[in-house]
Amino acid sequence: MADRRLTVRLGQAGPIPLDVAFECGPGETLAIFGPSGSGKTTVLRSIAGLHAASESLVRAGGETWSDTARGVFVPPHRRHVGFVFQEYALFPHLTALGNVEAALTDRPRAGRRARAFECLSQVHLEDKAHRRPGELSGGERQRVALARALAREPRVLLLDEPFSAVDRAVRRHLQDEVAAVRQSLDVPAVLVTHDLDDVVRLATHVLHLERGRGVSLDTVSASMRRADLAGLVDVATPGTVFDAVVQHHHPDRGVIELAFEGGTIATSSHAVPEGARVRVRIPARDVMLATARPEGLSVQNVLAATVAGVELGGPLEPVMVHLAIGALRLTAEVTRDAVVRLGLTPGRPVFALVKAVSVDVTGASSAGGGRGPQ
Repeated sequence: MADRRLTVRLGQAGPIPLDVAFECGPGETLAIFGPSGSGKTTVLRSIAGLHAASESLVRAGGETWSDTARGVFVPPHRRHVGFVFQEYALFPHLTALGNVEAALTDRPRAGRRARAFECLSQVHLEDKAHRRPGELSGGERQRVALARALAREPRVLLLDEPFSAVDRAVRRHLQDEVAAVRQSLDVPAVLVTHDLDDVVRLATHVLHLERGRGVSLDTVSASMRRADLAGLVDVATPGTVFDAVVQHHHPDRGVIELAFEGGTIATSSHAVPEGARVRVRIPARDVMLATARPEGLSVQNVLAATVAGVELGGPLEPVMVHLAIGALRLTAEVTRDAVVRLGLTPGRPVFALVKAVSVDVTGASSAGGGRGPQ
């Protein structure tokens, strides 16, 4: 059976320095996150063959697309890459159907239209097939771009800031479209974004770049617990991200109950059906700790936990306390004084208190755990 992983190693001194290496398996989404100018888009262009780094190894779907050590370079049109660009890159004079057909030049002409229409149907845009880009909304144009990427039957899906040109409500719908498409393709996906919401909702793993160098590569859950990563701390406080399943609705109480590996947790009501798999985020600063089970509080969630680790920062910086709740690792942000007063050392039993309104359910999850990029 062919190796369906994406393997990337890139190096160059300039004009944008690169020192990056990662693997991404089928069904996984690697988010590349970092400050502007850190080389995120250059990594995508190198995978697609639109940029030739001085040192490059790119393998996908069992094929070697680039290997500078062996003098191998497959041109972009021969790489089965689905690339969704930030600015859509649609032909304005063609209809939505025509734009998707334009990606099917390697197919016999007779079958192109049917395949293009099938791809538009995958993104629920078949009723707009004969409209030109100027007659479509920003979200609809982006869905045409996604359908065009699907038409290439990609071995890798590349997404370069795919939601930056639309508002927040449309972004959520497009995120769900991308999540569903990525699951149906079951190929490696690489997402470049500046938006934390994209990472939380779509990524299984996160690669942090600084000045072209990969400084961190980990699961999305582990990455979100860190407070020292440039780019990430600029847009969000540390927290915990995990997958859960909607277990019960309690409309009389205004909450829904989520089941995760280790227990259940309540959140304020969302329009998510029972049985749905969702992605959850809890900011570390919204987790309180107690050494005894409290009573008479408005807090919905009182979770028995064990201190797994204590991460000290500078003298005036908060302390990250990592808690084990079954298989879940929950992070709480507290003061040094709290660490001393509560005796928070590894192995200490505690109770984690989380308000239901602090449990952010971002929507249907696109990913679980599994083997990550190596």
